Amino acid sequence: MRETCERCETPLPMDSMDAMICSFECTFCTDCVSGPLKGHCPNCRGNLQPRPKRVQK
Repeated sequence: MRETCERCETPLPMDSMDAMICSFECTFCTDCVSGPLKGHCPNCRGNLQPRPKRVQK
């Protein structure tokens, strides 16, 4: 899992509620997704969905 937004480099730890991904696991923060990216991945143009959380051990 990527730990930062690919656009603005906002930290997105594994348990972040603000991480969004596409089917290729490109990772962006909710601010970028709802703003300039308009809900679509700039790499594949796919939809961005909330990333599942992973509990850190």
